[in-house]
Order: sequence, then structure tokens, then C-alpha cells
Amino acid sequence: MIFKNSRWYDAFKWIFSVALPAVGALYFGLASIWGFPFGEQIVGTAAALTAFGDALLGISSIQYKKLQEKGEDKE
Repeated sequence: MIFKNSRWYDAFKWIFSVALPAVGALYFGLASIWGFPFGEQIVGTAAALTAFGDALLGISSIQYKKLQEKGEDKE
């Protein structure tokens, strides 16, 4: 399992599901209005990190559910 501690899982889930997309959208909007540099590159990077993080969280969730079904969850 990738995330054995639910606090780590919850923290990463919040980062990848809420914080990173919100920061990317905020920067893109401000870059468009104020002419900040690298708007598309920063948003593209945030999107790639979000997709990768969500994939890891999905794998971890699937593995955790399999362990629960087998009764091997000891947390």
C-alpha cells in the first residue's frame, strides 16, 4: 500500500484534489489579468502533478479496499 497512514492519505488527497488545482486556477487567472510570466507552463505543471497524485491516491485506495475485503486491515 502506498499510504499506510490515513492522515497522510487525507493530506495528499486535499493537496491534489483541492489545493493544487485551486492554486493553478488562481495563478492562471492572475497571469491573464496582470501579465504574470509562465501562466500556461505553471498551470500545465499543476495539472500534471494533480493527475499523477490522483493516480497514486487511486492505487492506494484500491489496495486498501482489497485489504479490507480480506480482513487484513489492522489499523
